[in-house]
Parts: sequence; structure tokens; C-alpha cells
Amino acid sequence: MEAVRPAIDADTAHLLEMGEDLFDAVAAQRGGALLLPPSGRWAGPGGGRDRLDDLLADESALVLVGTLDDVVAGFCVCHVEDLGPSGPRGVLDACYVEPGARGVGLGRLLLDSSVSWLEAHGCRGVDGIALPGDRGAKNFYESAGFKARMLTMHREID
Repeated sequence: MEAVRPAIDADTAHLLEMGEDLFDAVAAQRGGALLLPPSGRWAGPGGGRDRLDDLLADESALVLVGTLDDVVAGFCVCHVEDLGPSGPRGVLDACYVEPGARGVGLGRLLLDSSVSWLEAHGCRGVDGIALPGDRGAKNFYESAGFKARMLTMHREID
């Protein structure tokens, strides 16, 4: 049975492992290394438990875990971004389900729960990121009613 709940301290070790798996998967994609610099990782130099603890304590952020039969198999991180007069916007920082647990609706449950939390915090819209060529992420977001609103172009400078 799929379920979602707020992350707790006892989830930290598994969240750190899944965060590394997500980082490795994203970094291997076109544009991924620019999206997640090493200082933004949960584990490794400059990251780790302290960064995750900060997220868990931040009232403008939410860290959820998704479970299958009470075993943690995914997570979602989102936060509220204050846009001043435009009002708050929700940002989905990460949504990850372990490969063996995909295809049963856990990712969608995590996404829907995050969007509900962001809506309850006054957000008028929610942004998520799909990298170029990541058809799976694009399809995932589109199936939940998301639409592309911006493309970011990048060029390396020698």
C-alpha cells in the first residue's frame, strides 16, 4: 500500500542515500551537472546531514517520504518562494522514487501531497524542473497538469 508522510529524523540515512542516487542520475543527464552543484548535495563535502536537518526544520519547506508497505521508497522536497506583490510560488526541488518502486503511483502521490501543501501555504502556482531529453520527467509533470512555461538556454564560456 502506498502512503506519504512528513520525513522524520529516523528517515535521514535513507534520505541521504536516495538523494545521492537522484544526484547521480540527474548529473548524468544533459544540463544536470549545472542544476545540482556539489555544494547542493545532501551528502558529501558541504552537504550531508546538516543540510537535510535544515530542510526538515524549515517551515517554508516540506520533505515528504513515500512508503510502500511502510518501507520508505521515495521522497519529495518542495518550498515556498516569496515573490513579493505577485504572491508566493511553490517550487518542487526534487521528487524521487527508487527504481524498483516506480510505476505504482508513489511518485504521483508524493507530487499531489506536495502540491496540496503548497496550495495550503498560499501558493498560486508550482514550478518543477525537467531536464532536456528527460521524457519521463516531462510526462510525469504533464500527467499531473503541469505545462512548460519557460526554457533556460545555456552556453559554456571558455
